[in-house]
Amino acid sequence: MRFEGSFHGVRPEDRLECGICWWVYDPGQGDEVRGIPPGTPFADLPDDWCCPGCDAPRHKFMLIKD
Repeated sequence: MRFEGSFHGVRPEDRLECGICWWVYDPGQGDEVRGIPPGTPFADLPDDWCCPGCDAPRHKFMLIKD
């Protein structure tokens, strides 16, 4: 089961999904909208980073289990 904010212990290569709009943060791609370069792990995103799809805060993201 996944819960919002379940990103503790996330590996640098893990992808996370917004629990509001389902936008996926992929560290391999970064976030062009917010100026985050490819290769940036979720844990290294700025504290004020939010979802480019809906502006949800970081705690609304859930780890995607592949």
